[in-house]
Amino acid sequence: MAALCSIPSFSTTTNSFNLTSPYHSLFFSKSSVNLPQQSTPFNTIKCSLSRRPEYTPNRISDPNYVRIFDTTLRDGEQSPGATLTSKEKLDIARQLAKLGVDIIEAGFPASSKDDLEAVKMIAKEVGNNIDGDGHVPVICGLARCNRADIDASWEAVKYAKRPRIHTFIATSDIHLKHKLRKSREEVIQIAREMVSYARSLGCEDVEFSPEDAGRSEKEFLYQILGEVIKAGATTLNIPDTVGILLPVEFGQLIADIKSNTPGIENVIISTHCQNDLGQASSNTVAGAYAGARQLEVTVNGIGERAGNASLEEVVMTIKCRGKELMEGLYTGINTRHIVMASKMVAEYTGLAVQPHKAIVGANAFAHESGIHQDGMLKHKSTYEIISPEDIGLHRSNESGIVLGKLSGRHALKSRLLELGYALDDKDLDDVFWRFKAVAEKKKHLSDSDIEALISDEVFQPKIIWSVGDVQVTCGTLGLSTATVKLIDADGAEHVACSIGTGPVDAAYKAIDIIVKRSVVLLEYSMNSVTEGIDAIASTRVLIRPENGHTSTHALTGETVHRTFSGTGAGMDIVVSSVRAYVSALNKMLGFKETAASKESIDNSALKVPSEISQVSF
Repeated sequence: MAALCSIPSFSTTTNSFNLTSPYHSLFFSKSSVNLPQQSTPFNTIKCSLSRRPEYTPNRISDPNYVRIFDTTLRDGEQSPGATLTSKEKLDIARQLAKLGVDIIEAGFPASSKDDLEAVKMIAKEVGNNIDGDGHVPVICGLARCNRADIDASWEAVKYAKRPRIHTFIATSDIHLKHKLRKSREEVIQIAREMVSYARSLGCEDVEFSPEDAGRSEKEFLYQILGEVIKAGATTLNIPDTVGILLPVEFGQLIADIKSNTPGIENVIISTHCQNDLGQASSNTVAGAYAGARQLEVTVNGIGERAGNASLEEVVMTIKCRGKELMEGLYTGINTRHIVMASKMVAEYTGLAVQPHKAIVGANAFAHESGIHQDGMLKHKSTYEIISPEDIGLHRSNESGIVLGKLSGRHALKSRLLELGYALDDKDLDDVFWRFKAVAEKKKHLSDSDIEALISDEVFQPKIIWSVGDVQVTCGTLGLSTATVKLIDADGAEHVACSIGTGPVDAAYKAIDIIVKRSVVLLEYSMNSVTEGIDAIASTRVLIRPENGHTSTHALTGETVHRTFSGTGAGMDIVVSSVRAYVSALNKMLGFKETAASKESIDNSALKVPSEISQVSF
């Protein structure tokens, strides 16, 4: 079902906006932007998916097509607590390919051997999997402007059918003075040489970013961008690194770069907007209107500090408003996979989506006001400009199915599909048996109950330890005690007992005895999934190993301790808490196990720094 989009009516003689502010002038004063004649306050339009142009690195055959560059696996993973294992990165990359993104920035290969191997794995599988429409995403690796980073990036992405190296260096005076301690001439020389070096490796698709372009002097930007174009760059990415610009300013920056940079007609202009002032998505759309034809985004808008431009917000804005108000702009995104991508990223990273988040928030299609409900009952377009089905979300209860202990696998599968979850047979079996166990204790299961079980069964790290049994004693008459049985990967059972200040504390201490790893519990939160005394409890924890992996932040030089999140669900709050803790431990141990195994890999004598340097544009 296509999205329904409303276009406002304006009483003008020219059928165009006649506003004097620079913001409206930038967006609406072009003579080519005409609004349709309307005799009613609102018209609705249907938005459809057009065919994707054939991929050429520095050129798009259709000037109205906008490439979507997803950096969830690179910039998004820099969110505190959002550490992803290699398996989770691969799962997300598969979903991004299904979503139809044009470019997947799979990571920062020079940061660690683990990240290099994860990017390589994605390049080999996702980067060579051509879908039914002939589309295969570009697999991109980030690199600072030095040979070691670029070598690592090429080693990781070269296995893809369409590999790309994305290299960057700062260009603002504040960065040149305080971080790089280099002159403009030196920076231009480095940028030119490193872009040329990336091309010399055999990479025909090279993206260049002038970090902190939003605060850089424009004439210097035109100069350095012109030089990297001559050196072989195919895409120029313009980052608002600190999220300081407003849409009118960012749109003007893109327009000025397009008008004043020598050779700009031979490359694609890209945007990368941070959300420090809440303008990332608006700035990105402004950039597209001004001429950018690649937009860098993340699922759910996650990322460094306040995050990035949100994929779902940007894509749905273009889908709904691109035809009439944005000169026919469109993307190749299959929006029906948005909900699943959002849920997967939220579960794997442990970063919950705020209820009122546009497009994918729990309240995005909820109507509680009596006036709104009345309008919705009469006609859905009275208060909805987007059909929930268009993003892969189906309304509750429209199927008439009520799930309980007598429900079968087919009924559960049908309801999961309505909620946006397309599970394979194994995952469906795992969820089904958990569903039956809970249904024995609870008469009817709501959609929220089912989603909690999905989180607890499907979106979990590689199993190193699984929960067997938990028994606790607590109250006012003595110390709380807990007995916990865990099962290791070989099926062996391990039992430990402990006391604590409460039942959860006692259970966690018993787990520590079994696992033999010292960790710090940074966050612990629990929510009731639904109302009622029989509600399922959903728990989230964030842990940090006491002697764990550290990384050095490229922008600040500070040491960053890697953290790991875990979620659990159950009708017993202690069991739910134990599941969450074991989930976080599994992610931590799986990450360490993978990293340790990579140490023995020769990587063709490639030297990669042992510390992770995170970057944010």
